[in-house]
Amino acid sequence: MPIVTYTKSIMLVAGAAPLLWIMFALSVLSVAVMMERAWLFFRARDDLDALARDLRVYLGAGDVAGARARMEGSRAAEAAVLAAGLSHAFRGAKAAEQAMAGAMLTQRLRLERRLAFLATLGNNAPFVGLLGTVIGIVMAFDRLGAEHLEARAAVMTNIAEALVATAVGLAVAIPAVAGFNFFQRRIKVIATNADALGRVLLAHLAEASDG
Repeated sequence: MPIVTYTKSIMLVAGAAPLLWIMFALSVLSVAVMMERAWLFFRARDDLDALARDLRVYLGAGDVAGARARMEGSRAAEAAVLAAGLSHAFRGAKAAEQAMAGAMLTQRLRLERRLAFLATLGNNAPFVGLLGTVIGIVMAFDRLGAEHLEARAAVMTNIAEALVATAVGLAVAIPAVAGFNFFQRRIKVIATNADALGRVLLAHLAEASDG
């Protein structure tokens, strides 16, 4: 049997339904990942204005240990970065800077976990839907080639199935892409906030070393 005929027979037997079930399963996983990430980001937030104010107060009083305790008591990712810098403050500004850079990488990995799944799903779900569309069109043309009149009446059903596959692929991809972009934006904001707070610490350490 030629490979084209064999492939066509598989498409005609399976249809687009298995792909639709796969897409529905992936959509459930996508929603679960977005909810889990949203909960993580919600828990990892704090009043950054209060953190910055308290950091300046502690550093102004020369209480590095108090500043570190304040940062370690916060659930914010920015605070974890500052705590790493404060733990190396006695070694100088350069060591504190490197410690905060390493802590930011660790926090970024924690925040970006499972986001690759959303990106992959958002990029590939339309293609899976397109594959279902192609299968539906193949089935429609196969019915058109049939001699029986009742077979021709089923062509519209196959075309509808093909369009459903495309719609499902887009319905799965759009929320995944939106969620991925939203979480990536939040990570950039967190990194910027951590950098801003880190500069407060580095400025204090530089002033202390000059004094």
